[in-house]
Amino acid sequence: MNLTRRELIAQTVAAAGLSALAPNETIAAERDAWRRELARHKIARFDSFHLQDRFPRRVGANANGSVQNYGGGFRVRRATTDSGKSGWSMSYQDDAVFEPYIGATVSDLFDVETGVREEARPLDRILYDLAGSILNMPAYVILGARGPKNIPIYSGSIYFDDLLPDNAERGISAVVDACRQDYQAGYRAFKLKMGRGKQMMTPREDGLKRDIEVVRAVRRALPDARILVDANDAYTLDETIHFLTETRECNLYWIEEPFEEDEDQLKRLKGAIAHLGLSTLIADGEARRESRNRQGLPPGGYGDYTEAFVENLMSLAEKKLVDVLLLDLDIIGYSRWRTIMPEFERAGVPVSPHTWAWTPRSYYAAQLAGGLGNVLIVEGIPGQAEGIDYSAYSKRNGDLILPDQPGFGLALELE
Repeated sequence: MNLTRRELIAQTVAAAGLSALAPNETIAAERDAWRRELARHKIARFDSFHLQDRFPRRVGANANGSVQNYGGGFRVRRATTDSGKSGWSMSYQDDAVFEPYIGATVSDLFDVETGVREEARPLDRILYDLAGSILNMPAYVILGARGPKNIPIYSGSIYFDDLLPDNAERGISAVVDACRQDYQAGYRAFKLKMGRGKQMMTPREDGLKRDIEVVRAVRRALPDARILVDANDAYTLDETIHFLTETRECNLYWIEEPFEEDEDQLKRLKGAIAHLGLSTLIADGEARRESRNRQGLPPGGYGDYTEAFVENLMSLAEKKLVDVLLLDLDIIGYSRWRTIMPEFERAGVPVSPHTWAWTPRSYYAAQLAGGLGNVLIVEGIPGQAEGIDYSAYSKRNGDLILPDQPGFGLALELE
């Protein structure tokens, strides 16, 4: 049986005998009940596994020349409690990092209202899945259920497939076929990589011409689709305006990172978009050219992004020069999104967390969208990793539907 957030809360409150309380008292009492339940469970062990993504086809390069191939490998880590409850997530740290947490109660490490405690950052997302398992509650409910359950999603795997040697004879049709394949998988929005002239095609003008032809071909093949484009900072301002002029009949949803953030150039680009009568959004903020990690600094309020980088993006957003922020899901850190999302909302700018290139990250981002709201669309990664059951999720009319299964709704099938 699928339960709404209201029904889940009512179930928790009724079990604790709290139904006679006023609404605000009920919410406080509900959270106290959750905390007491989490305090009953101690971390008993950790297990880690290596998984391999399998994309449905070989994925080509982007403007920076990196071929994506058939999917990358990644490690996952599972925490199991003394009561037999477990939760898991992708995990980047070494095994030794987790040993000090054995024996800790879940409530020592995780708070339902704020997320992971500072001293337990390596466990961040694992604890949402584990707390969900203990409380029989989806992660998006723990996060607050302020967003929709139907999350718009796009295919983020439309790269330069036309330039793969195996596709030399097919050319642009290879990109169109990739979109059609993902359309059959339930996607109705597609992000096309642009910037072939940066290093993949010469002369540079030929690369820009091919970019334009690709967009037009996809629009002809999928007239009802939403098309997004991403240049990975490969264009100049003049190239961007020429590109938008030549594709103006294609009704582009957004253009992502056309060039490095520059206020004057973005003003001119916004003026050109208005002059062309387009509604195309400008999306930016994935790249981190001066990360805290590279400066030898520990993560800050924006994770590994520097404060200066995010503050500049916020300034551009407040001036209506950037319409969507693309900060990376994990560079920020899962629980930190709970703190910074209200900042973006106050600035009037939605987000779409960057998730490429591992399949579970799309589902983590979707749960974040359902929990916190203010997420415009989620980056999807077609494909699956053997050992993960994704079947709790479905797509309908181009939306990813959040399940009511506990935690992230992704089951490990490794044993």
